[in-house]
Amino acid sequence: MKNILLFGAGKSATSLIAYLGKCSDENDWKFVVCDSDLDLVKSKIIGFKNAVAKSINVTEEVNRHELIEQADIVISMLPAALHFLVAKDCVLFSKNLLTASYIDDSIQSLEKEIVEKNLLFIGEMGLDPGIDHMSAMKMIHKIKKEGGKILSFKSHCGGLVAPESDDNPWHYKITWNPANVVSAGSSGASFLKNNEVVQIPYKEIFAHEENVVDIPDLGPLAFYANRDSLNYIDTYDMKGIQTFIRTTLRYPAFNKGWDILVNAGFTSKDDFEFVKDCKTFNEWFQLKMNQWGGFSKTNRESEFMEQVDFLGMRNDELIPAGMKNSAGILQYLLENSLIMKPDDKDMIVMLHELDYEIGGMKKNLIGSLIVKGKDQLHTAMAQTVGLPLGIAAKLILQNQIHLTGLHIPVVEEIYNPVLKELAQNGIQFSEFEKDIS
Repeated sequence: MKNILLFGAGKSATSLIAYLGKCSDENDWKFVVCDSDLDLVKSKIIGFKNAVAKSINVTEEVNRHELIEQADIVISMLPAALHFLVAKDCVLFSKNLLTASYIDDSIQSLEKEIVEKNLLFIGEMGLDPGIDHMSAMKMIHKIKKEGGKILSFKSHCGGLVAPESDDNPWHYKITWNPANVVSAGSSGASFLKNNEVVQIPYKEIFAHEENVVDIPDLGPLAFYANRDSLNYIDTYDMKGIQTFIRTTLRYPAFNKGWDILVNAGFTSKDDFEFVKDCKTFNEWFQLKMNQWGGFSKTNRESEFMEQVDFLGMRNDELIPAGMKNSAGILQYLLENSLIMKPDDKDMIVMLHELDYEIGGMKKNLIGSLIVKGKDQLHTAMAQTVGLPLGIAAKLILQNQIHLTGLHIPVVEEIYNPVLKELAQNGIQFSEFEKDIS
């Protein structure tokens, strides 16, 4: 009996667990799901006869080793900082590994050993990164096979609230790790625009109100540049391209409000001395705004105050004990205000824009995807993050993917079968092409 091991049963793992639970029962595989919250795991594996719940502190080496040694394939849905613990053990015990997170320097340092042991590690196998890579590469390879030269590549993706569940002034609800929402954009961004490298510092990431894109069947959304796009120019084999950018989508009001929060220091992780002297949320808010300079720097006072009041930033409740910085306080408020109601639906939106030249003609190819969740638990975020991982795990166990080494899903052997099955599960791109005058 083959053994699948999953670390992490949080929000984004719901659809992954359901998919692999079903696959395990159909193929007579064992499916072990580990999390620090045993009750959470048990609630998500109900009805799957081959699924086993385990409680684990992933930092405890003995328990981690025992589980990984028995597995045929390992999937990590842990916080990114913990992937390396699992990855090292997978190398030690010669196990294949899948994650949805970016491949960082620590994972990259294992590449030689991964290759020497003929293992397969696939990172960035979720939504963004993940489905964005696969769908973009399919379009890129299609254009190149036809003899086209790509001039511009713009890729946009966002996890949003569906219009029918949009009932707050931020036009946003949390469907993934709230700590990542608070820290979004904090590393700044770099991209290529008209053959020039553009560097955007953190405090300017959300400031560009002109950054709006029209989504087919939905309307205008705002975007902000996403980390280091330049790294992916070689990955996508796009040397010589004129414009290359990857972005995150939000409703325009979110970017406008978040821009003020960032510049006023509400996302800071380095202000313990400031925070320890604040007793109430309102005191914290007023002192931060006064320190920043208030609304002499913006004409959005009324709209912003509606947003902060929705979060409770101006109420006189005591700040919970143990808060170490403004980022922690803000995360606490987000978790208690921008929550999904039981029947709320979230929405994933992805858009690729490619300008290319072929036969002396310039063309524009658009690929778009909109996925809506079912409710608070069965979210579009969980579907689009979890299903690519589950499908890849199944294909590897069925010997339909034969690669070895350290990869992200930009090769046809991975993206073709995964995109095909995603389409069968309702996650399918629409493409539109037009001539450019």
